Amino acid sequence: MSRTAVWYWAARAAIGWLIILAAQVVWLVTDGGGTGLSVTSHVAVLVVTAVVAVAHVTVMPQWRYRVHRWEATSAAVFTQSGWFKQEWRIAPVSRIQTVDSERGPLEQLFRLANVTVTTASAAGPIKIGGLDRDTAQRLVAELTATAQATAGDAT
Repeated sequence: MSRTAVWYWAARAAIGWLIILAAQVVWLVTDGGGTGLSVTSHVAVLVVTAVVAVAHVTVMPQWRYRVHRWEATSAAVFTQSGWFKQEWRIAPVSRIQTVDSERGPLEQLFRLANVTVTTASAAGPIKIGGLDRDTAQRLVAELTATAQATAGDAT
């Protein structure tokens, strides 16, 4: 993973929390006692939300960076992901069907990309996120070349 991914994950989480906080502020300003909650209760909910948001934006990106791993060899692609329940996936190169790369608008801003390795597995594709753009391009090229050179029909 790129170290920049920590900032990307934090920014993405912050955007989500800012939307929630903005909705709560609008609710506080426009409620006028219609829900039966006092201004103090509204403010308390807003403060609790802000504390949870700060904790999430601070802890989640660091935790994700420490847990998520990937490696590609001439024999297989390995990934580790998850939070409380962690998953380790191994995809033999002979099973690779497609290798794709994609970047959303926010990822482009941070110069990051994701690689998706589709295999003949019922567990679905392997996704490697938070890669710097050059690493993602190199990985796609290497996996494509390795898969083409590997005997097998990817089933």
